[in-house]
Amino acid sequence: MTIDIIGAGIGGLTTAIALDQKGIKTRIFEQAEQIRPVGAGIILANNAMQVYDKLGLRKIIEENGNPISSINITKSNLKPLSKIDLTYFEQKHNTKNIAIHRGKLQQILIDRLKSTKIELNHKLTSIEKNENDYSLKFKNGKQTQSSVILGADGLNSIVRQNIFPNNSIRNANQICWRGITEYKLPLKFKDELNEAWGKADRFGFVQIAENKVYWYALKSFYKNKNEFSVNNLEHYFKGYDSVIKDIIKSTKKEHINTAEISDLKPTNIWSKENVCLIGDSAHATTPNMGQGACQAIEDAYVLSECINKYEISKAFTEYQKLRLPKAHKVVKASWLVGKMAHLKNPILIGFRNQMLRLTPSSMNRKQNEQIFQLAKI
Repeated sequence: MTIDIIGAGIGGLTTAIALDQKGIKTRIFEQAEQIRPVGAGIILANNAMQVYDKLGLRKIIEENGNPISSINITKSNLKPLSKIDLTYFEQKHNTKNIAIHRGKLQQILIDRLKSTKIELNHKLTSIEKNENDYSLKFKNGKQTQSSVILGADGLNSIVRQNIFPNNSIRNANQICWRGITEYKLPLKFKDELNEAWGKADRFGFVQIAENKVYWYALKSFYKNKNEFSVNNLEHYFKGYDSVIKDIIKSTKKEHINTAEISDLKPTNIWSKENVCLIGDSAHATTPNMGQGACQAIEDAYVLSECINKYEISKAFTEYQKLRLPKAHKVVKASWLVGKMAHLKNPILIGFRNQMLRLTPSSMNRKQNEQIFQLAKI
């Protein structure tokens, strides 16, 4: 049996590696004409790093990224509101949280593939069910037969549109800029992710390598995303701490990625016959908890274990049973965090900040305990 994976993103590549290590043959079809080190940074939280530890990738990822031992929510002047200490989870699971360049991670994963071939310039256009298998048609005019299909093709998944056409994408009415810059952070920020909350906007930054910083900035828009321009970033965040202003100033504008923030309205069916969804194609989330790619990585681990243990239809059923409740919890919580972070009313902002200060660290730990715990298969 060969399993066809649509999409060579983090979820698709991790799934291929996990299956490959179990002796299960895969093919990957990717719409891009070539794999480039695009994108910005990525936070691999403890749950994702536990998976990569199982796949034998923990050491090389740690060597190419920067460990993060705390996550801080602050005011726009970087005065702390809330701190999540990650050292407890580092000791419990023997893995660190790693900030790394997304392109670097993608290359590490590609290099680890053994027998799997990535077919580039293969943008899927349709899936047709035949008597015993499926016909995959691509924009380049090529066509192939497939017996098992995994849709790892993201928020706007063509696989999902073919088998579940009624799903809906929700727009958070927030615009996001992401960038990487050569910048020497003050030493106190070296092993931290800091996210500063303002008035209907926020700014996060983290070191991903020596003198290299990944950052992201978000603003709410009320009419359309064209209200804001990347050229005005320094003006939008002029009220923020000088470190944040320096980070923006040091980044070349042409290297900044701009996108709208959206998620997938939770859906309760991820598979149909021999077609199954993973990652964003099944449960795309807003990036407010740093769990988008991490949940896709968890999918890869759980699904590969299920495929190895059961025949395909039962494997897909068990995978959904194990993953759906947690994935949906992340999607819902992340959506709420995004709304809370972008409050505009000064009174509500004051109340929110007070609540963040008063939330006991034990509660923060309990919430993260659930997120970092992998499913038992």
